Amino acid sequence: MVSLVNQLVYTFACMSDLLRLELTTPVIDHRPVFVSGNFCDWHPHAEPLQMQPMEPGRYVLEFPADHPLPDIIEYKYNRGGWDHVELDASGEGVPNRILTLHRGTQSDFVPHWRWYGHTFNPAFLPKIELISDDFHLPQLDTTRRIQVLLPHDYQTTNKHYPVLYLHDGQNLCGEGSEFGCWEVDNKLALLASRHRHEVILVTIDHGAEERIRDYTLHRTRAGQGRGRQYLEFIVQSLKPFIDTHFRTIPDAGHTGMGGSSLGGLISIYAGIMFPEVFGRLMIFSPALWISPKIYFDAIKFAAPVPMKVYAYGGGAESSYMVPNLQRFNDALLRQHYGGLSIDLHVSIDPEGTHQEAHWSREFPKAVEWLFY
Repeated sequence: MVSLVNQLVYTFACMSDLLRLELTTPVIDHRPVFVSGNFCDWHPHAEPLQMQPMEPGRYVLEFPADHPLPDIIEYKYNRGGWDHVELDASGEGVPNRILTLHRGTQSDFVPHWRWYGHTFNPAFLPKIELISDDFHLPQLDTTRRIQVLLPHDYQTTNKHYPVLYLHDGQNLCGEGSEFGCWEVDNKLALLASRHRHEVILVTIDHGAEERIRDYTLHRTRAGQGRGRQYLEFIVQSLKPFIDTHFRTIPDAGHTGMGGSSLGGLISIYAGIMFPEVFGRLMIFSPALWISPKIYFDAIKFAAPVPMKVYAYGGGAESSYMVPNLQRFNDALLRQHYGGLSIDLHVSIDPEGTHQEAHWSREFPKAVEWLFY
């Protein structure tokens, strides 16, 4: 291995424009960037393969003309070792990059990196505050556990932040529940490495046997819903409390709601019923089947402020999920409103199933799209 590295030092001293790799990354820290591949026995940090910084977040490496390259080049980027290797935007591993180009410029992008073996820097974990185990819901005459996740640097700044209200709090952070966990605390730490963490999350536990009723409106295939009262609780009671006790940006353009399955359904209705309050919606695998009336309600969607909606569904959830999302998209396109535009982004994972693991993977992408 040492002789190989010495050979590379010699050959890379003779620079040419045979092949040029250009890398862009939003993660800016002290670590150098290297290229490793089948052209160096996958040595992770050979000195001649260290990329040269051009400006913050941009690097370049030029291969010499006399250095042999395989017909099919396989490679990855790392920041000094395999415990600092490149990851995707959700913090998961990526396959080897494949390249047949031997001359010219190849431009690549790395959204995230391992941090000393971790998928995120633990110093970036948000601060989780328990507001109450039994926060009163006067509109429903019951209580729920409410937690707030603050950006890791909240106490060191005077900034005001957007707020994202999330349903099914039992499944969102910490150990989660028997159904799994979104790991939103870990995902915020991941987003912090690219400065996309400046959002306050408010998690609201579901009401167990009352979950279906809380997350539906009108009479549905599951019975009479009381989602209007649940949303009124958030608008009339919870949001004023959060805006009073934390440094928030309270307007609709900086206030979102999100959830999955029935939580996705009630989030849609939050936008329909209170568009002056919620201008950012995160809709994961919504249970549109339980409330067919929602397509007609969506046609009457009125947005007093520019609204953004991130909708996700998995192709392996059911035969209805993707067609229903498309139908919802079509309903918004046919809307009869006098308000402003609704920007809808639909994300489909052909292999996605109806599970927390897939919603966890989608969460960082949705936060970035909705708030940045």
